Amino acid sequence: MRRAGLWTLCAMLSTPVLAQEQVEPGTGVVLRWLDKINGVTQDIEMANATSHQQSSLRIELGECRHPVGNPAGDAYAFLTIHAENDTKPVFSGWMIASSPALNPMEHPRYDVWVLRCLTQ
Repeated sequence: MRRAGLWTLCAMLSTPVLAQEQVEPGTGVVLRWLDKINGVTQDIEMANATSHQQSSLRIELGECRHPVGNPAGDAYAFLTIHAENDTKPVFSGWMIASSPALNPMEHPRYDVWVLRCLTQ
């Protein structure tokens, strides 16, 4: 058993460390908002460090980031979303445009996801 643990450790140490993608801040974000009950969607543009009221949701954007030299490549946005009568946010964290299901907002009526960063 001790030998198996040593081999596992050696295999882990010999594996190259994956580099993180280099990102730079955009000037804002484009989000898509969906009302699941009536099927209405709307695209929302927000500048970094601002908030937007959409129906009974207050959406706060911390920052949107995108890959260096490729603003259309992906978008990473830090969002905090509050429902009208809740003191605790219904969502707070990073949303990734290419993987919206990775960290989704959980709300019975509304859905919000990131489309892209704004660069101007």
